[in-house]
Amino acid sequence: MSAGIWISATSGAYRFPDRAPEARPPGETPRDGGRLGPVTSPGELERTLRANLRGEVDFGAAARALVTMDASNYRRVPVGVVAPRDAADVSAALEVCAAAGVPVVPRGGGTSIAGQATGTGVVLDLTRHMNALVSVDPAARTAVVQPGLVLDRLREAVRPYGLAFGPDPSTHSRCTLGGMIGNNACGAHSVAWGTTADNVLELAVTAYGGAAHRLSTGWAGAPPGLRELVAGNLAVLRTGLAGGFSRRISGYGGLDALLPEHGTRPARAFCGSEGTLGVVTEAVVRLVEAPAAPVLAVLGYADESAAADAAAGLLAHGPLTVEGMARDLVGDAAGLPRGGAWLFVEMPDAGAARTLLRAADALDAVLVADRAGQRALWRIREDAAGTATRLPDGTMAWPGWEDCAVPPARLGAYLREFRALLAAHGLRGAPYGHFGEGCVHVRIDFDLATGPGVARFRAFSEELADLVVSHGGSLSGEHGDGQARAELLPRMYGPETLALFAAYKDVWDPAGGMNPGILVRPARLDENLRFAALPATPFAREVARCVGVAKCRTTEPGGPGVMCPSYRVTGEERHSTRGRARLLHEMLAGEVVTGGWRSAEVAEALDLCLGCKGCAGDCPVGVDMAAYKAEFLHRHWAGRVRPLAHYLLGGLPRWLRAVAALRAARPLNAAARHLRVPGLERRRPLPPLAPEPFTRWWHRSGPGTGRPAPPAGPADPAAPGGPEDAGPGAPGPTVVTLWPDTFTNHLSPDAARAAVRVLGAAGLAVGLPPDGVCCGLTYVSTGRLDRARSVLRRTLGALDAAGGVDGPVVVLEPSCAAALRADLPALLPDDPRAARLAASVRTFAETLEEYAPAWRPPRLDRAVAGQTHCHQHAVLGDAADRRLRERAGLTGELSGGCCGLAGNFGFEPGHHEVSVACAGEQLLPALRAAPPTALVQADGYSCRTQIAQLGGVRAHHLAELLADGL
Repeated sequence: MSAGIWISATSGAYRFPDRAPEARPPGETPRDGGRLGPVTSPGELERTLRANLRGEVDFGAAARALVTMDASNYRRVPVGVVAPRDAADVSAALEVCAAAGVPVVPRGGGTSIAGQATGTGVVLDLTRHMNALVSVDPAARTAVVQPGLVLDRLREAVRPYGLAFGPDPSTHSRCTLGGMIGNNACGAHSVAWGTTADNVLELAVTAYGGAAHRLSTGWAGAPPGLRELVAGNLAVLRTGLAGGFSRRISGYGGLDALLPEHGTRPARAFCGSEGTLGVVTEAVVRLVEAPAAPVLAVLGYADESAAADAAAGLLAHGPLTVEGMARDLVGDAAGLPRGGAWLFVEMPDAGAARTLLRAADALDAVLVADRAGQRALWRIREDAAGTATRLPDGTMAWPGWEDCAVPPARLGAYLREFRALLAAHGLRGAPYGHFGEGCVHVRIDFDLATGPGVARFRAFSEELADLVVSHGGSLSGEHGDGQARAELLPRMYGPETLALFAAYKDVWDPAGGMNPGILVRPARLDENLRFAALPATPFAREVARCVGVAKCRTTEPGGPGVMCPSYRVTGEERHSTRGRARLLHEMLAGEVVTGGWRSAEVAEALDLCLGCKGCAGDCPVGVDMAAYKAEFLHRHWAGRVRPLAHYLLGGLPRWLRAVAALRAARPLNAAARHLRVPGLERRRPLPPLAPEPFTRWWHRSGPGTGRPAPPAGPADPAAPGGPEDAGPGAPGPTVVTLWPDTFTNHLSPDAARAAVRVLGAAGLAVGLPPDGVCCGLTYVSTGRLDRARSVLRRTLGALDAAGGVDGPVVVLEPSCAAALRADLPALLPDDPRAARLAASVRTFAETLEEYAPAWRPPRLDRAVAGQTHCHQHAVLGDAADRRLRERAGLTGELSGGCCGLAGNFGFEPGHHEVSVACAGEQLLPALRAAPPTALVQADGYSCRTQIAQLGGVRAHHLAELLADGL
């Protein structure tokens, strides 16, 4: 028997050979100066790669787990991950792997939806180091880019020249140029500027084995045998790929670019090869002139078919985009005209937009000229890759038929038959996409976890492939075939064309080491499904929600969202929401990450999760990593002694109640100036305790024992800041219950006292719940879920004993409001009292808007800066706060992003650098840029603490600002 080592993987096995053939050009030696010897095991492969590369080589469980999946339904387990530093590293890696007989998969942002960015060999992560914009030539309208460069970085760099890169997938904030080249990506503007292949001029490519090629026009630099292959197959190239249209991306669909009448363009033909031919190490791309003042026309139609039928007729007017979507995808999104489906048609200028409007036979229409309004509408479209995964009833839908395309004139007929096919199989999905080019995106509620469900997935896929072909279409319209559709290519192409594809692959990759199982000699579309590895548990279903669209990987400065602060400051995949979800997925699968709930790899990745819940609001599929972290910590530390910080910070409500009972706040404040508490971050000062908690002040100065305080408005009810006269015989004031959360009660009682004053001025009577109620937030954030449940049950019981809560519950601390509104019903799903209390929770601004709508707040007429709490952004919403600030004359925007303190996070050891870096990303620059006279607002106690400690200024709750104005 051979002495080679078999390495098993999800999609099969391969063997390290007994001998490693020499692959380097004669005379060259590896970088360590020695000859490349046999590689007989994964460990030997890792050592050989380390010896020959300057970049990182990681065969550890965490690194492998992070790349088992892309944004598709598929999962393949690699041997290791390499992050090359340059083209020489790529060449060395491909030589070493070829000598060992190990496959290689190039990977960019990992947003491929067909499985082509996963593999069983070595994954090349081209984003870590090879991500530079090498040069820009505005006069020639070209740029030289490395494969790991994110598209938005290129767009930002060329925007000052009035230029753009034409193709713009919805993942533009995280997809890479190398991935776009590999999949021949298109995007909304391809109707005007073409696919990626149309915008690539030159490519530097390294083949399996290490040989370098420079592709442009003509045969110079092409691999040996390619010219002869084309010469011997001219008839097949001219007939087998005939009848194409702009979105014929399937297979090696661009091979006809090698025909002499098409200019003999090997660089163009290479685009769309999905990592199966070689690795792009550099590209020269074409730039286009961006219109100075584009106008977005949103056209409403009765239904999807009417919109699809109309799309092709708009092309004669020279649109930049013609995007379509229906109500079952976007619901009642703001800003859309009347209709059941819409076309988003971007025109170069206002005149062209008005001409289009006159010609379009639409039910209704709006023109949007301002950039902010356009961005808001485009965000609906860009998030569709994620939002389409959730059907209106909450059912998850999956990729698999994400981007097939038909000629635009056939789109309406195709969509009608497509909807009928879905219904015949008992499936649901919401089509949308590039209607102007006949390219349809859709996520479908396949059952990919059971045998019958997978069988239906296969049967539907085969019938849909036939339907697409019957309309003269392409199985892939922009994202590539990958594993999802390559098996079905014989339904689209004849045997001679498929044989030519195989020969083309063999010219480039005779050993078959580049991304095997993709395009040529493909894997079955129903194997390697990522759901097969998961147990059938509720937590596993939650983790599987992450479909990998990777919106969490964006580092766009000043973006509208929060997600994902730790990734934004570290740039590491394991600290992104997707990365953590992938590690949890592999922990549950148990193949790569084998420690189960005690996994050190998962614990390390979740350690830098701030629990900000930004993902719950910003992730298009609603991944709530804060909740997953709480569940993991709960199980990870079950039956063991926890870190001291969990007891100190998780038990904060109990400790602070004890301090208040002993009246020990002042001596503890004095001691804290000189001492550091074991188990907490030594560089983080402890915030001062309030000498008198709010509840003690209430019982001392208020109405006594929890009875509502009378309204505290001014004598003239029509005066600014006072309630309007309700007239004789009007009912008494609404009673609101002011929740004395731990942070407000013991650390920031000024905010609660101010809230009492403002609520009273608005004509509301204020009461308090029984002493000792708690939302359980600190126990949830430290993963002490059993303790959280007991605290919440005790709270509900105390409220019952006091007669329950009648009316709104005003919670001043956003994190506590979010805990009551979201975590409470999730932790006690079978207790109807939990749902009732959650439904009663209101923020301060929501209370005033809903229960005192006629009240006029005092006019402050000042600029305001500060921070919107992450939990408010993600769970509660801040629309009412924005309206209240506007009515009070507070101008300006609060900072986006995350303050970085995040409750217990910033006080835990090992988090200080990340905490400070998060604040430095948006909050601190916003404070520095604010006018000297600006008021500083932060409703979250953590945010106010971070601002005080790092910004050197005191921030106030909105209630305090309004109370001062009274």
